[in-house]
Amino acid sequence: MTADPQAPLRADAQRNRDLIIAAARAIFTEHGPEVPMEDIARAAKVGIGTLYRRFPDRDALIRAVAVDSFARLLAEVRAAAVEEPTAWDALVRIMHHSTDLQLTAQLAMLSAKALQILKEDEAVCEQREELLVELERLMVRAQAAGQLRPDVGAGDIAVLIAMALRRPPAKTPEIGRLSTDRCIAIMIDGLRAHPGTPLPGRPLVRDDLRR
Repeated sequence: MTADPQAPLRADAQRNRDLIIAAARAIFTEHGPEVPMEDIARAAKVGIGTLYRRFPDRDALIRAVAVDSFARLLAEVRAAAVEEPTAWDALVRIMHHSTDLQLTAQLAMLSAKALQILKEDEAVCEQREELLVELERLMVRAQAAGQLRPDVGAGDIAVLIAMALRRPPAKTPEIGRLSTDRCIAIMIDGLRAHPGTPLPGRPLVRDDLRR
């Protein structure tokens, strides 16, 4: 019988679940969500039976990893909003450190199966909406302070972050990190309140990102 995912877990069961999610996060980020479940169990240093007791199939594991990633990202956005001196500084911090969005972007962009799960799962959709609301609040504050250009919306920023963190193949990990850092720096410069080039069309808002 499959364990109830909503039931409280014993300490050892919770530890195993955390190990599995951490291993899956790392492997999904590197290789995509179609990696054999045995490889994930091996990376987590648990038996395959333990993995399937916690996650009866790949869909359940993808869903859990996505929920965990959104929760981490939402916590980071909220922490940045409180800890940074300005909303602009918070947005810059989020763009530089939102590695959890790299994974969710990859899951959605590289796997039709994962995309379907992310579209249909209620918890994922709720967290995604909360994230966009938090980004929108920061964006409005940064625009009111005259630091963020007025012709962008929360949807623009979310798409930029996802694009920046979707690393292309690179000769070495160092070059991969450098290319991402440089792209983010260029994007941040383009988001400043007084850039040189007008944007086409209209700002993207939260509703534009709903599938």
